[in-house]
Amino acid sequence: MLQRRKSSGAAAPAAAKQAPARRPSAPLSLAGLLVSLFLVATFLYNEDVVKTTSTATELPRHRAASPDLRVLQEAAHHKVNTRHRRHHEEEGGKQQGKKNKEPHVTENPGLTAGGNSSIRQRQVVRLPEGCDVYKGWWTYDAAGEQAPLYRESECEFLTEQVTCMRNGRRDDSYQRWRWQPGGCDLPRFDASVLLERLRNKRLMFVGDSLNRNQWESMVCLVQSVIPRGQKTLLKFVNNGSLNVFTAHEYNATVEFYWAPFLVQSNSDDPQVHSVPDRVIAWRAIAKHAKHWKGVHYLVFNTYIWWLNTLEIKVHRRAHDQQQQQQQLGWSKYALVDRPIAYREVLKTWAKWVDRHIDPAKTSVFFMGMSPNHIMPWAWGNDGGIKCAMETQPIVNRSTPLDIGTDWRLHGVARGVLARYLRRVPVQFVDITALSELRKDAHTSVHTLRQGKLLTPDQQADPKTYADCIHWCLPGLPDTWNHFLYAHIVSSPSDHIM
Repeated sequence: MLQRRKSSGAAAPAAAKQAPARRPSAPLSLAGLLVSLFLVATFLYNEDVVKTTSTATELPRHRAASPDLRVLQEAAHHKVNTRHRRHHEEEGGKQQGKKNKEPHVTENPGLTAGGNSSIRQRQVVRLPEGCDVYKGWWTYDAAGEQAPLYRESECEFLTEQVTCMRNGRRDDSYQRWRWQPGGCDLPRFDASVLLERLRNKRLMFVGDSLNRNQWESMVCLVQSVIPRGQKTLLKFVNNGSLNVFTAHEYNATVEFYWAPFLVQSNSDDPQVHSVPDRVIAWRAIAKHAKHWKGVHYLVFNTYIWWLNTLEIKVHRRAHDQQQQQQQLGWSKYALVDRPIAYREVLKTWAKWVDRHIDPAKTSVFFMGMSPNHIMPWAWGNDGGIKCAMETQPIVNRSTPLDIGTDWRLHGVARGVLARYLRRVPVQFVDITALSELRKDAHTSVHTLRQGKLLTPDQQADPKTYADCIHWCLPGLPDTWNHFLYAHIVSSPSDHIM
């Protein structure tokens, strides 16, 4: 043991004796110390960064556990908007000069100023020449600056059939899509300007339940600027066929007249019209048309009631007097191919318009076809059920869209308007293609069935109960009325007297 301690003690001095000989490398040791300190500092810094990064990456996983539906929807809609914007910017020439294609507001020199109302009445919004407002894309208005144009809760005149949010729909994104024409802008909707145009006048929608859907939209659009007590709604006037909203201060009415085929049919009862065998009299229009006289703005439609069968039942004695027809009833009919029957009905309507309407006193519009969405595989949703649970418009189409719209009737309508209306101009409001994209906007299971709200069990069965024909309000029909507004305010205000 003593020898081990001695040798151990002798080793230390030996090492001490060698130390002076290593002094020349002292600067190298100092450099090594500095390098070590640097490496330690770098290690500590990186460790801190790793902790910060891991914390940041954990946050999205934490949020994903309970996603905010509105945030997720708006993020998805933002992507859609960006895609559309890039696509149309790439077209360049078609979009050039867009800033110079905004609606131009002028004043009608034929009228004198007399207060704010007179100024509004004299405003004429000139749409750019060659502007096709029906070609464009849907853009999501997350801030709600231009869509929706009113709130569901603020319109007391909405029926339960269309109040989707009140009826249980959770997302309201369908209200926030607005239509952006490709080469110009729609004039911003101003209910006060429209009401001035309607002062001492009548605006009437004529047609089926889709035109009633649009009528409800128009009522909500104009009533928003009318004080309580200055507006009323009367339903089922004139044997139930007429509904009349009145803006008393303006002495103006916005009306709806029930005539699903425009001509006379056995489905003309506005409250009891679920007739299994629908029969039309394609030459008999006087019974309905007498209620259209004296109206300043007429908006017609007929489409959805034509889709039940490929052949239409046409009354055999439809060309005879109506009294004989009523005596015979509707038991005798012939089967006629749908487009042929549709053409004959529109010819009867067009001839009546051309003979009885004074274009200096009345403006006439014909609405394009409102599509339904019952074939989800057509837009790539193979596991979908009709329009149920749809929350976005159809986007990114690489192939033509075919959702079952009968475009033959669209062509028939365009042809009849061009050929049989020589004296009275009729504006075709071409809503069909742009509405085909809105699979998200139907009432679906958030609506009525035989006058009663769907029960939870019925809502859970969209295959049976989803309504993919009518539209939620606020919603798509507001855009249709925006087109009407653009046409009305772009005409000289003294055009309709």
